[in-house]
Amino acid sequence: MNKRQRMTFLLFALVWGFGPAVPIRGQDKPAPDRAKMIAAAREIMAAQTYCALATLDETGRPQVRTMNPFPPEEDMTVWVATNVNSRKVREIRKDPRVCLYYSDHAKAIGYVALSGKAVLIDDMQEILKRKRAYWDQAFPGLKNLVLIKVIPERLEVINYKAGLNNDPATFRAPFIELWEEGGTPR
Repeated sequence: MNKRQRMTFLLFALVWGFGPAVPIRGQDKPAPDRAKMIAAAREIMAAQTYCALATLDETGRPQVRTMNPFPPEEDMTVWVATNVNSRKVREIRKDPRVCLYYSDHAKAIGYVALSGKAVLIDDMQEILKRKRAYWDQAFPGLKNLVLIKVIPERLEVINYKAGLNNDPATFRAPFIELWEEGGTPR
């Protein structure tokens, strides 16, 4: 399996999991609390300029690409921007399930996988509110630019400094559910 195939498999596993969600087990310490998980995730996310966005293509195959995300909002919602004609936009229109993956493998600090639903936003006020300097060159007149708002549902975190490690028996990473069915915050 080459490096790209391994990364695709890893992101597929993070987005759709290896079975039903289970609480942390096999560790001597209790499951981390919600605030600790979110703080540990924010630490890793803040240290990264880029993340990977995983979507599903028309055959159900995971597709992964690098994105330049905005910092997560209070509720962990994350925004990114792209071309409205891109493959990722077509994929999100067909299936809004996505995963954002943050990591710095060179420093081995851990990772964050934020799974949720993507919503496409083409509202010009929202675009101008989030405008980045390089958009003028990439999207002259901001034409063909669309925002992707990732509404989080599940947060999975490995953060070695915070003591958030995978289960030694199952290798399952600590996670929390962020949203109730139907979009209600927990």
